[in-house]
Amino acid sequence: MKSYDVIIIGAGAAGLMCAMTAGQRGKSVLLLERANKVGKKILMSGGGRCNFTNLYSEPGNYLSHNPHFCKSALSRYTQWDFIALVEKHGIAYHEKSQGQLFCDDSSKQILAMLLAECEQAGVEILTRCELDKVECDHGFHLDTSLGEFHAQSLVVASGGLSIPTLGGSDIGYRLAQQYGMQVLPRRAGLVPFTLSGALKEMSGRLSGLSLPVRISCGSVSFPEQLLFTHRGLSGPAVLQISSYWREGESIEIDLLPETDAADLVSKAKRQQPKSLLRTVLNAVLAKKLVTELEQLWWPESAEKPMAEFADKELLEVAKKLNHWRLTPAGTEGYRTAEVTMGGVDTHDLSSKTMESKTRPDLYFIGEVVDVSGQLGGFNFQWAWSSGYVAGQSV
Repeated sequence: MKSYDVIIIGAGAAGLMCAMTAGQRGKSVLLLERANKVGKKILMSGGGRCNFTNLYSEPGNYLSHNPHFCKSALSRYTQWDFIALVEKHGIAYHEKSQGQLFCDDSSKQILAMLLAECEQAGVEILTRCELDKVECDHGFHLDTSLGEFHAQSLVVASGGLSIPTLGGSDIGYRLAQQYGMQVLPRRAGLVPFTLSGALKEMSGRLSGLSLPVRISCGSVSFPEQLLFTHRGLSGPAVLQISSYWREGESIEIDLLPETDAADLVSKAKRQQPKSLLRTVLNAVLAKKLVTELEQLWWPESAEKPMAEFADKELLEVAKKLNHWRLTPAGTEGYRTAEVTMGGVDTHDLSSKTMESKTRPDLYFIGEVVDVSGQLGGFNFQWAWSSGYVAGQSV
């Protein structure tokens, strides 16, 4: 049986960062991955270009039952630290929008960089390794499909339940519970909405249409692109708000975020009295969308010129354009979710080291923890930051 200073379960973003950091401190490190290759989420992220961090990464971009928990790790390993590592490896990158940084070339460069750092630090990596059980006996004893291993410290970087085809599993939650830690309820985050009935049929007809909106749920709102799909709604706006939405709640969509729709239709009634309402709206919205909204909101008045609309009727349509309230049927679930909300309760972890308060030398990092970032590189930054602080402590 081989012994190591540190064994890390999960060779995703957080696990790789933790492994290289611990290895650079002279620790002997074994990194175990159940999938056939490491860093699958890194490779597919950002359309294959990896949105590896965000220039504006700060605690306010994260959701957790304890919003203060992420502050320590994010301040000890910042976006600037990771950018410096990217630049050290000569990887060209660009800012896409709102501080989102992407590789100019390929996400493979980020994975290659992390693997090069791990190799230099002497980290041993095993793939296709299924974990059967973990026992505590003067450290940690692991039974796996590739044999038995022992380590003084164990780091759980197994990710969440999102996108199971990339290796998502509940092993991290089970290990937390095994050692007396609380695991908070989990749900899919950064995920498309599904619709039902007439709204689903309408969305299906509009499938592929994208437009800028402001989407809100409660007091939270995002100005981003919305995309109609065959099943419902997607796009950055929807993914963002989905993390704040709960089943049964309604959302509000402003289809004209830069325009006061009431002002628009009032002016049109005065200046284009013979025009149809759809003609007026075709100037500011996609024709296909206006056709669907007409059937939804003013079917009886479709052929009525603007002059014949009562002001109250026009203002009713205008209100819906800026404040379209609808209730999603649900989400597409973990199959397409980018993150898992909830997870290992931060109350049971040290915010400075990510070490368990119930079992010394046991650490939890990355997505398995109840810290989830917004869309735009924030979840990768949490992986780098939490992985780094654990790597400094093991």
